[in-house]
Order: sequence, then structure tokens, then C-alpha cells
Amino acid sequence: MPEVSTLLTGLAIGESPRWHEDRLWFSNWCTQEIIAVDLEGKSEIMVRVPTTFPFSIDWLPDGRLLVVSGREGLLLRREFDGSLVTHADLSGLADGVWNEIVVDGRGNAYVNGSAVALITPDGSARLVADGLAFANGMVVTPDNSTLILAESYGKRLTAFDIADDGGLSNRRIWADLGDGTPDGICLDENLAVWYADVPNKRCMRVREGGEVLQAIELDRGCFACMLGGVHKQKLFLMVAEWHGFANIDDGSRTGQVLTIEVSAPGVGWP
Repeated sequence: MPEVSTLLTGLAIGESPRWHEDRLWFSNWCTQEIIAVDLEGKSEIMVRVPTTFPFSIDWLPDGRLLVVSGREGLLLRREFDGSLVTHADLSGLADGVWNEIVVDGRGNAYVNGSAVALITPDGSARLVADGLAFANGMVVTPDNSTLILAESYGKRLTAFDIADDGGLSNRRIWADLGDGTPDGICLDENLAVWYADVPNKRCMRVREGGEVLQAIELDRGCFACMLGGVHKQKLFLMVAEWHGFANIDDGSRTGQVLTIEVSAPGVGWP
């Protein structure tokens, strides 16, 4: 396997990485920043958001940025003039904090926490799944037929069929991960999932059923991963030392973006 390279350092905790317009965009938790970095390591603060962590990002098909304001229970939308407006209010749909987002090829946004909310392109929101064990990263397959999400406390990847109206059904275990604790995830053309793992300090590639295909061992927790680059064959790893929620903003700034070349390019959404 090729060696892991360091692209960027000095971050708090990088989360929700997305390959967008030839750069890796991500949320820098505890700093209220959304940052973009190119393949040479040149970074730029793209947006400052008035929200606490967690906050996650993705884009509508027309190019407007969506930001999950997790503790506030809001999905924000950045207009073309730079203003932030409320795209959907999720606060009354489920208890707890909202976490990750993925926008599929039809413009439907899915946001998770203890449940999954569907936000259609017109901004209407409804619950489409519940009873999740600390939901984290999500992907949608290239044909828009399947949503796969990480249940961190369940130590599994869970899949749903996606209906024509965006609803979810046929909930099933896509992969039992044993001692794995999945966080952010991404999908490659072989329909294998890469998942980040904070407590085990690694990033793993698995196929449906749970067979481990590759493992990348790291010196600190891996919070998320994303396939991008010219041919989407560069795996970006968001890593940082983890000292617990009570010390999440201890100022240590151990967050990094690492990269490694892989054989199978990324597909689907995000």
C-alpha cells in the first residue's frame, strides 16, 4: 500500500470532508470555520458559521451550500450572496443533536442523529428512520437506490432502500464491524465502504457483509474520510487526537488532513 502523506496540519477536528470544485472542503470543529484545501496544501477559510459543533456540509445541485447546525436543530443554506438562511427546521422532528448530511443525486438531503430526516428540494422535512445508535457518516449509491449509514455505537453499517419519494425502507445490517466504531464514510466503485474509526485509530475498507479489504493504521483518531482528487483515487483522512467530549476544545490543534492513493475511485454521494 502507498504511504500516507500529510496535506494540512494545525486543525482542531476536521469533519465532514467533501471533494468539491477541485478542492477538499471540510468543517473545522471548534473554530466555526469551513475550510477548503487544494492538492498542494494551500488552504482557505471559505465560510464562518454561527453554530457550535457538530456541523456538517454538503451542496444542493444548484451549488448552494447546506450546513447542519446540529445542536440548534437547523439546516442552513448559504445563498449566492453569502448570506445564511434557514433551509429547514429539524428541532421538532426528533430529540438530541443532529449530525451528518448527504445530498443525493436528486437533490434530497438526509440528515441524521438519533433518527434520519429527509429534506426535499423545496425545504420540507420529515422523519424517514429512527432508533439509530449514534448515527454518523452516510453515503448514497450512484443509482440513488441505497443509503448506507454508520452507527457508531452499534458498531455497524446499516443500509436502507430509497423510494421514489425519498423515503427509506428495508432497514438491514450492511456490515457488522466487530470492534469497529464507524464515523465518517465514503464509497468506491466496487461498492466497498471506507470508514473512519476514532477509538481504534484507523481507517478501514470493507465490503457488504463485513469482510475487511484494507486497513490503514494511524497514530491518532480518524474522524472521517473522503475519496477525491483528479480521478477520485486519493483518500483524504481527517485525523486528530481525541481526549473526550469534555476536552474537545482544549486548544491542542492536533487535527490533520492526510492522504493516500488507492486503487478504486470514489462514486456516489457525497
